[in-house]
Amino acid sequence: MTSSRPRRIARVRPVHPASPDEQFFVANDAADFHSADGRKWTVVETPFPGSPANAGSPARTGWEPGAEVLEDGFVFLAPSVPANVLGMAHNTGQPGRDLPAQAFHKAATSVIGPGEAIEIGADVGHVDPEAELTVVVGRKARGLTLDNARTAILGFTIGNDVSARDLQKSDELWISAKSQDTFTPTGPWIVTDLDEGDVSIAVVHNGQELRAASSADLGWKVGEILVYLSSFMTLHPGDLVLTGFPAESARILPGDIVTCKIGGIGELSNPVTATSWEKYSLM
Repeated sequence: MTSSRPRRIARVRPVHPASPDEQFFVANDAADFHSADGRKWTVVETPFPGSPANAGSPARTGWEPGAEVLEDGFVFLAPSVPANVLGMAHNTGQPGRDLPAQAFHKAATSVIGPGEAIEIGADVGHVDPEAELTVVVGRKARGLTLDNARTAILGFTIGNDVSARDLQKSDELWISAKSQDTFTPTGPWIVTDLDEGDVSIAVVHNGQELRAASSADLGWKVGEILVYLSSFMTLHPGDLVLTGFPAESARILPGDIVTCKIGGIGELSNPVTATSWEKYSLM
């Protein structure tokens, strides 16, 4: 986390030929994400050793470790397959810090990647997106301290803590409000060298950027959050920790496009659709 240049790591799937079961990890060290070099990636071994959910696929021609692949030859997936997805409640500014740290759980099955649809059921009610600086855990960790908490961080990605507000009012544990299928878009990549203390956080709703804020506006900071979480549970490689949302949001509806922006990482965009129950009935 002390390198002078950003390093991005992404979990991707080749598109030629497409295979729904494949996943590879690629890395890019270009300082300019939008440059020609920023679109050339190198295949690497999984950054989550020991995590069966994040094992790379068997090598295929042109996708052996060390091979160079171009961005138009793959699609970005969610950056990890987490065992746990955790968020922080009331974590904005001093008012949040004045309350005890409190986490909530989001189902790992709610995670989707860039470009995948956020699906909203007809009876869900008011739904908001929340752009959040998201920690990607890099190693198994329990009982972290402020002195060693950062050693458990692989890097940071963008998380969208999609939240059904009406269900939050009726469900004290927020499970139905936070864990619906598709309610945790993440990606498009992990940045392993990021000074996260004061990065911009914003939502763009149908092309209109809403009032932005900063990670400096969070009540409990990244190290403190990891100390708190690891005090009662073991964190695993690939776990995602959404740190809080201090910016402005707006209700999303089928037909919308929502983009979450985090300074130093980039943008995560997802369309919004109505839930297709037929899709789930065929599983």
